Amino acid sequence: MRTSQKRQVSILLPNKQHLDCNVRVRARGQEVLNRVLKQLGVSELQVLGLAVLKDNEYLFVDLDQKLSKYFGKTWKRGSLMVPFILFLRVQYYVESGLLIMSSKVQQLYYAELRQKVLLSKSRHQEAVFFQLAASALQAEVGDLEEREEEEDEEENRKYRLYFLPEDYFPSWLIKRRGQDFLLQHCPGLHAELRGVTRGQAILQFIKEAGNLQDGAVTFYRMRQEKKELRSVILLGVASKGVHIYQEVEGKLCLLYDLTWTHVDRLTFQGSRFEISAVGSLCLPQLVFYTASACHSKHILTHLRDSHRLHINTKAAVCCIQQLENMQASHLYKEAYICDTTRLAQRLQTNSLSSSKSDCSVAIQTTTAWSKEEECEEEQVREFELCVDEPEEIFVDEVLWTAEQSVDEPLIFPSSYWTAVAMEMKQVLRRRTDEGVSVD
Repeated sequence: MRTSQKRQVSILLPNKQHLDCNVRVRARGQEVLNRVLKQLGVSELQVLGLAVLKDNEYLFVDLDQKLSKYFGKTWKRGSLMVPFILFLRVQYYVESGLLIMSSKVQQLYYAELRQKVLLSKSRHQEAVFFQLAASALQAEVGDLEEREEEEDEEENRKYRLYFLPEDYFPSWLIKRRGQDFLLQHCPGLHAELRGVTRGQAILQFIKEAGNLQDGAVTFYRMRQEKKELRSVILLGVASKGVHIYQEVEGKLCLLYDLTWTHVDRLTFQGSRFEISAVGSLCLPQLVFYTASACHSKHILTHLRDSHRLHINTKAAVCCIQQLENMQASHLYKEAYICDTTRLAQRLQTNSLSSSKSDCSVAIQTTTAWSKEEECEEEQVREFELCVDEPEEIFVDEVLWTAEQSVDEPLIFPSSYWTAVAMEMKQVLRRRTDEGVSVD
């Protein structure tokens, strides 16, 4: 009997909804992505990506590869009756929600952060969770109605019971403080946000979630020794660099906090993953072990692309921070609101929303997903600092360089970053002297 030439794929979204589509047996990741874009009604996903769950970790799909590479033999034996599961997840975290041009994509980004906050283990950042809960309530409930002081305690209690603590706080915090404490104090913080629009509350939540230790971070589990059975090391990929934690009795202990300028080289050979810091930090070479060579290759690619996104959005982030500072100081508030629209045009000009090579989930990666046998070959891949025959990318009057090849090492020496920082400061200083607006 001939196997059906179609496969049913179900894509689980961060907001707990799902999309379904039928694709060809030989379909590639891009075909599923196109279906997702059409059903969501957006032109691109920017910071979101399709992922599979492999060895209890989410690995992002290379859009140029066939789906059979990810689902193995079950894909060939499959039918329309049993769906194959993909996940739409945040692939690249950003420093500001304003960098996400589509409101639908921004809401999905927010939805995933909401779930991550509920699972957070950042027990030493209790105050942040109250601010996050207040922002989430403002985004989802709206303004808390003003009420005069009631003498009737029962009426006051009913007034506070408009949300469930487990929907806004992690379980350990509920256990520590108790539901009554959260129901008593959270409404006060929520009331302070009266008048803040839903969109502004979402942006505020995204910004505050970035302050959590395990908020806007993608974690990959690693082992300290090759023969260890338990992976206690977590390598976190964030917008500004790499965080390395050790899990001790369910708590995350920060071992190393490396910004991109602190990283000199990333290499892997099989499951062995090495991180070399710049010499000025006087750190030893960090060696860890992943689940497989395929995991190592995936992590290296994710780090490389996150680094590129950081470079290409750096000038826009600086602009956004200046605008936010103006708003915080209550100066030129009307200009700030107007500039937000122009900021969108600026981001598009800088290829922050339209570029498919650097900022979109449709990144055409040259690192191919290979079979498990191919992944176990003892070949070394590197991501280092380099400017040899680079592809040039202009971002806001500053020349950023990036080597696109994976077969050749990516190299950006630490001195390069110093020069870039100095040039950026000169550009901003020159604009200030000329009286040019930051937008």
